[in-house]
Amino acid sequence: MKVLIATDKPFAKVAVDGIRKEVEAAGYELALLEKYTEKAQLLDAVKDANAIIIRSDIIDAEVLDAAKELKIVVRAGAGYDNVDLDAATAHNVCVMNTPGQNSNAVAELALGMMVYAVRNFYNGTSGTELMGKKLGIHAYGNVGRNVARVAKGFGMEVYAYDAFCPKEVIEKDGVTALDSAEELYKACQFISLHIPATAETKNSINYALLKNMPKGALLVNTARKEVIDEAGLALLMEERADFKYVTDIMPAAHAEFAEKFAGRYFSTPKKMGAQTAELTSMPVLLLPSRLSAS
Repeated sequence: MKVLIATDKPFAKVAVDGIRKEVEAAGYELALLEKYTEKAQLLDAVKDANAIIIRSDIIDAEVLDAAKELKIVVRAGAGYDNVDLDAATAHNVCVMNTPGQNSNAVAELALGMMVYAVRNFYNGTSGTELMGKKLGIHAYGNVGRNVARVAKGFGMEVYAYDAFCPKEVIEKDGVTALDSAEELYKACQFISLHIPATAETKNSINYALLKNMPKGALLVNTARKEVIDEAGLALLMEERADFKYVTDIMPAAHAEFAEKFAGRYFSTPKKMGAQTAELTSMPVLLLPSRLSAS
């Protein structure tokens, strides 16, 4: 059996060594494809792979067609919209993720971006503090729970809405549970986004939802760019000079946002949520969660 680690953004050597130790101890072969620049390299590497470990790398129908021997894909992290689950099921390939692995790192990034934004991106002018401000967490999963934990350390009032998480679970953590996204956005000056990109959520963070946020609003996106209605957000930011947007996922309209909303907009150059020494050095052979049938 051949296990392929295919990572455009590689794991640290200590993580690869840990994976290698486990794989070879089981009598399997480990192959590496790191920092590849063309899809053709991935298509060639998967030809004889029985298993693939990935990060944000895209596994679509074309990749699955090329991977004739493939049985399983493991995504190191929670989000799995980079894997075509329908195509995987059609190819009898099992897909699994590792939910919770990146949660603290993403939560710390979200709060760090909040501090950066409210201090006016450290431009030398007077900003504001987080203490006493209302933070709304949109989706209360592993990352959302960690955001709540860290935010309470800043003295923020924490609210959350999750269509699938029972209110009693949220309130057990000392967080106020609200009944709708609309209610959350009306109540909170700060919103931290943690919803996945699905058919239901794509473009759901739109003008109608955002326009009701209080004065001095800040939207923090460490989730997915597809959930943002970029045209609606741009229109709102044109109308409201008090609205700021910071994101860990560069928008398609990044150049427009950077030009029009300088001093109110920031994007990382690439997705940085899991880019910590601790995570890049952590082996991914952790209690994965199954996502597709094999």
